[in-house]
Amino acid sequence: MRDKGFTLWFTGLSGSGKSTLARAVETELKKRNYLVEVLDGDVIRTNLSQGLGFSKEDRDTNIRRIGFVANLLSRNGVIAVVSAISPYRSVRNEVRNMTENFVEVYVNTLLSVCEARDVKGLYAKARSGIIKGFTGIDDPYEEPLNPEVVCDSEKETLEESVAKVFTALIEMNLLVGGG
Repeated sequence: MRDKGFTLWFTGLSGSGKSTLARAVETELKKRNYLVEVLDGDVIRTNLSQGLGFSKEDRDTNIRRIGFVANLLSRNGVIAVVSAISPYRSVRNEVRNMTENFVEVYVNTLLSVCEARDVKGLYAKARSGIIKGFTGIDDPYEEPLNPEVVCDSEKETLEESVAKVFTALIEMNLLVGGG
């Protein structure tokens, strides 16, 4: 195990595959005996950020909270794996700047693919006006400008995306190579 943790931040639209990829990376890290904690955006909203809405200010507060917890974990030797839409570039960069070892993984998936995967029907509700301020429909998603890793869940298998993340982490000297 390492003494130093890092924050691995998965960002992308709802339905892009962030949580699936984050959980797969978590599984691989645990197999290699790393200390790992997953901070999933939906779970955080239920527990740490309960009561926050979906205004820009509330979304930014939510991401700052997640970033604060991830930073606490990572500076104490844990790999914090974050899966959150985190739609606004400025607050993602704010979290990056407060975190010593921050690795941004952009799960780049076409909106149409995310909509097709939407089992909860959230995109349909947003398009019909039932849900207001939904990221990708009537609220923007600002793509990262220079993420350390870009995964395309439409074109890559889950295993290929996991391998891409691990390759980057090894190249950044955050993980040791080998299995």
